[in-house]
Amino acid sequence: MDLLKLIIRNVFRHKLRAFLTILGVCVAMLAFCMLRTLVAAWYTGVDASQANRLITRNKISLIHMLPVAYRDKIRQVSGVTGIGHGIWYGGIYKEKKNFFPQIVISGIDYLDILPEFLVSEAARKAFRTERNACIVGRKLAARFNWKLGDVIPLKGTIFPGNVELVVRGIYKGEFKNTDETVMLFRWDFLNEHLRKTFSEAGDKAGWFLVQIADPDRAAEVSRDIDALFENSLSETMTETEKAFQQGFVAMTDAIVGAIKVISIVVIGIILLVLANTMAMTARERSAEYAVFKTLGFGPGFVFLLIAGESVAIAMIGGITAAILSFPSARAFHWQISNFFPVFHVSGATLAAMLTISLVVGLLAALLPAIRIGRTSIAQGLSHMG
Repeated sequence: MDLLKLIIRNVFRHKLRAFLTILGVCVAMLAFCMLRTLVAAWYTGVDASQANRLITRNKISLIHMLPVAYRDKIRQVSGVTGIGHGIWYGGIYKEKKNFFPQIVISGIDYLDILPEFLVSEAARKAFRTERNACIVGRKLAARFNWKLGDVIPLKGTIFPGNVELVVRGIYKGEFKNTDETVMLFRWDFLNEHLRKTFSEAGDKAGWFLVQIADPDRAAEVSRDIDALFENSLSETMTETEKAFQQGFVAMTDAIVGAIKVISIVVIGIILLVLANTMAMTARERSAEYAVFKTLGFGPGFVFLLIAGESVAIAMIGGITAAILSFPSARAFHWQISNFFPVFHVSGATLAAMLTISLVVGLLAALLPAIRIGRTSIAQGLSHMG
């Protein structure tokens, strides 16, 4: 207990230095937290993928569409229990900055394969009966203050012309990593419009969402589906939903890698800052440590004094950063919600922050403690600060 009191008093003996060092640790750990959370947000789609879902797309590229007639053939493949098709719409709502995902889906059959999208029965009924109905995520509705019955105009970018949709449902995500920023509307409504304005895109699907009974047969079912359309004008590539999402992430591997490197560099910088602080502290207190040695305290006690002070500074900064991470994440997410629909600090990230704070505190004390341990009593007493 006396040792703990002594460590705490030593921490705040030089108040300005202690405050600045703790602030530095806090800022560094907060930056580490935001960077790691950003990396986790990048993989949200991958983590949210279900093992019993496959994606069938054009073998050349996702931008090349497939005949919607493929649907019936895929449905007959052994192991397939459900199928829906979708298209990325990519329209503009009022201004270009108002970006959000807009997916045209085949209907309720598509929603049935996405049980994590919690949609009320009333919304399902309206979506089934009204051709221009749409269902939007809770976060998307909150962002634009949309309510049931609101008319949403979208200006086409990929496809010509404009559409007007009526909000008939607001879905909630079953899990924390479920995307609640998506707008869903009916394929037949868009297809009717395309037949008049852009006939080449009529009766086409961007991809097929396939549900299978046994996830262990995913590779086999994928091969069977692709074999149906081998040597056709529109060959297919079928893969698990997770592999499909990882394909998008792979396009930005360099960016993700750079963020990971920066997060490590941040830790290295704060280690140097804290180590410098502890070196200054140990040098100033050489005479005090020499006195402890003359009173019979061994090198282990002196090491505990230095390491305890270093760890206390690092942990105070780390804990403060952990507390501030939640409001910081909300503010950060507000700025990037268009691109990262899910952005929350995980328990694993918080645990990593506190663990790193502890390790940094111990490492920063190591060299000063060794130097003091090797300093003789006479040398320590002769040091005047």
